[in-house]
Amino acid sequence: MRSVVWRSRRAVVLLWPLVLMVANAQTGSDRNETPFGKRWSPPVTAWGHADLQGVWTTNNTTPLERPKDLEGQSVLTGEALKKREAFRKEELNIDRLKGVGAYNEYWIERGPLLKQTSLVIDPPDGKIPPFTEAGRRRWEAGVVARRTRPADSWEDRAPSDRCITRGIPGTMVPTSYNNTYQIFQTPQFVAIVSEMIHDTRIIPIDGRPHVNRVVEQWLGDPRGHWEGQTLVVETTNINDKVFGRSPDNFYFGVGRDLRLVERFTRVGADTIDYQFTVNAPTVYTRPWTVAMPMMRSAAPMYEYACHEGNLSMFGILGGARADEKKGAK
Repeated sequence: MRSVVWRSRRAVVLLWPLVLMVANAQTGSDRNETPFGKRWSPPVTAWGHADLQGVWTTNNTTPLERPKDLEGQSVLTGEALKKREAFRKEELNIDRLKGVGAYNEYWIERGPLLKQTSLVIDPPDGKIPPFTEAGRRRWEAGVVARRTRPADSWEDRAPSDRCITRGIPGTMVPTSYNNTYQIFQTPQFVAIVSEMIHDTRIIPIDGRPHVNRVVEQWLGDPRGHWEGQTLVVETTNINDKVFGRSPDNFYFGVGRDLRLVERFTRVGADTIDYQFTVNAPTVYTRPWTVAMPMMRSAAPMYEYACHEGNLSMFGILGGARADEKKGAK
């Protein structure tokens, strides 16, 4: 499913840890400042918008939510950060696992650990807020369905398994590999192409209103505007076909009532400060915010040919049928 030249980019990505650590020491109001305390003025397009164009990566191994043993610590520095990065590398190493699995560690993109102890920066405890009662019931029903009928048909599998999408904001959150994006700009539009599952988001920035609420899409209906040098994108009209989450660097989606607000701020020659806020009042008890850097990639985007030869789907469904026959006997 990945390009055969993936290994070459993996090698390039691993050259960046020190740069990423410096870029991510900044939190809150000083995200728009350099490590030297002076504001950085981004290059602008011919029509005057901050220039976000290029190929970027969100590759990092910081967990989405703050681990229990780091409660009360929003950042790590010095020796504590080094030790935690070594621990995290070992914790994530899939070569330690036994039995049937997916890829081995050779193919996995392991970026550096950021100084922030979780990608969630609000609430301050670094945790996604609790579900509402309706959200909890839906989540628990999904857990039961995945356990009792994980593969009656391909429609029981997640949209990502089916090469459709990781949803929103999932498509913008780093996972095991292919954490690369290319941004294009015109005076009327911004386009964001994600390498994983080849999603492309077309974002009007010309002031047009959202489409009618009855029109729902996998990645919703985004509308952008500029606040100074920050691109702000509000997405609504998400369909209800993507729901679920994993606490470790992967997020699917939250259903049709989601209002997602993203902020893209160029804070250095090779860094975009990227943040998003999830507001889904029927699913979560309060809004929550994620922050991470997008770092310039030295390698180009590669095709992610997911549909062609999606042998994992054949394997999943074939394995389920074999289990059924074994159970019948």
